[in-house]
Amino acid sequence: MKKILLLATLSASFFLNAQKKADLIITNAKIYTVNKNFDQAEALAVYDGKIIAVGKSKDILKKYTSKNTQDLQGKTVYPGFIDAHCHFTGYATDKWKCELWGTKSWDEIITKITAYAKQSQMEWVYGRSWDQNDWPIKEFPDKKRLDELFPDRPVYLKRVDGHAAIANQKALDIAGITAGTTVQGGEIEMKNGRLTGILIDNAMLLVEKHIPELDDETAIQYFSDLQKTCFSYGLTSLHDCGITTHTFSLLEKAQQQNKLDMKIFALLEDNPASYDEWIKKGRFTNGNITFGGYKVYSDGALGSRGACLVHDYSDKKGWKGFLLSDQRHFENLARRLKDSNLQMCTHAIGDSANATILKIYGDVLGIENNRRWRIEHAQIVQEKDFALFGRYSIIPSVQPTHATSDMYWAEERLGKDRLKHSYAYADLLKQNGWLPLGTDFPVEEINPLKTFYAAVARKDAKNFPAGGFQKENALTREQALRGMTIWAAKAAFQEDQLGSLEVGKSADFVILNQDLMKIEENSILHTKVLETYASGKKVH
Repeated sequence: MKKILLLATLSASFFLNAQKKADLIITNAKIYTVNKNFDQAEALAVYDGKIIAVGKSKDILKKYTSKNTQDLQGKTVYPGFIDAHCHFTGYATDKWKCELWGTKSWDEIITKITAYAKQSQMEWVYGRSWDQNDWPIKEFPDKKRLDELFPDRPVYLKRVDGHAAIANQKALDIAGITAGTTVQGGEIEMKNGRLTGILIDNAMLLVEKHIPELDDETAIQYFSDLQKTCFSYGLTSLHDCGITTHTFSLLEKAQQQNKLDMKIFALLEDNPASYDEWIKKGRFTNGNITFGGYKVYSDGALGSRGACLVHDYSDKKGWKGFLLSDQRHFENLARRLKDSNLQMCTHAIGDSANATILKIYGDVLGIENNRRWRIEHAQIVQEKDFALFGRYSIIPSVQPTHATSDMYWAEERLGKDRLKHSYAYADLLKQNGWLPLGTDFPVEEINPLKTFYAAVARKDAKNFPAGGFQKENALTREQALRGMTIWAAKAAFQEDQLGSLEVGKSADFVILNQDLMKIEENSILHTKVLETYASGKKVH
């Protein structure tokens, strides 16, 4: 009997010693790996921030041991969500500004701004995210009431898309803007020979350069605060579009201070002053932060009629919008970037802007390349131009909630014929066989589940319209999930590190309370994020 017990003890000891150590084991789950075959698994093991095994629960438990083993009792697990186009640092440092999202009238904005100004310690009264398309009278406001309320204090209120703003006379005076001021790639609105305060695209820069920036430590704290919100929605990685070199240095500093765990793929703003140094540096990664290229603006936004169209706006005859820079600027930057390992990622909303950038990319890169240069938004595209995305291997990076936000008024701007080829995500997907998805927050909400819902249902959070907006361009659920994970990673050349739950990749995953692939469509937005893990660490 003693021999039997000894043998049993030795066998158990040998078994335990044979098992490999893991920092975390997840079992009894429904895991969508989002690998090439879209395989499902039951369990995964994590060590040192990486996935070391994926498979069946019994096999993982036999091979690995961990002090942190979790039985998920059938809950669903997905790769951590990736936002392929947002403005993380910009939104974070907007925290001190007056939030005007969802306001329903100019009167409501005046009320909110007046209350904000009384408690704000800042010299500038700065508000963000109004949208005249949500008002009964869908027209730009006038600065008259701002001038009356704030004769000696500068006021600057930016539209939701970031491509238009209204400034009071004090702010215009500080910027030196008069009735005779002109600016390339922008508009200073005049009515009856006087300034209305409305500034569009590059005209906004005349004022914004006078608004004091936050101190570095406050900005870093705001990064940390917004990161928590992003983790709560299941985001573990994002593409921060159009940041300054100084902001990039603050991201590195925040990471060094252990205040930032988010994986950030950064695209610098289009500032010629940075070209020589940063193009020479080329792509590089510092911890979780990667510099990968430049975010360029070719035109403005449809909502503020700054998008550059081939033909007139349907609701503004004689107006086509405009390019924000001379075409030669885009051509010269493309040629410089061609000889580097950096990506050129260009904002293009209007069909003329898309056609212009597609041609420039094609002329510089030629066909069948793997440079993954991107067109951000690719919102309105002429039917004949869709094929150019595939011909030149250009990646459209789109934001499904733009479609469901703009659908209420887009036909007024474009007419029925152009609208058919707008927000055409299924048609864009066909060109290269993959399509990264994002939100463009804070233009839209951060929540990636709204991205998923808008992509597959083509409805907004109010479940409108009943049959979906231009449903022929909806994505399947698998396509939408890939767009928020592996395809978003691929858009940043990070598909070997992120975007799917496979051995060797970062252990970034999210646990949800229901299965996005199986639940009824009208239940998608009721999905809750239970836990979020980044590099194997529980962050929410």
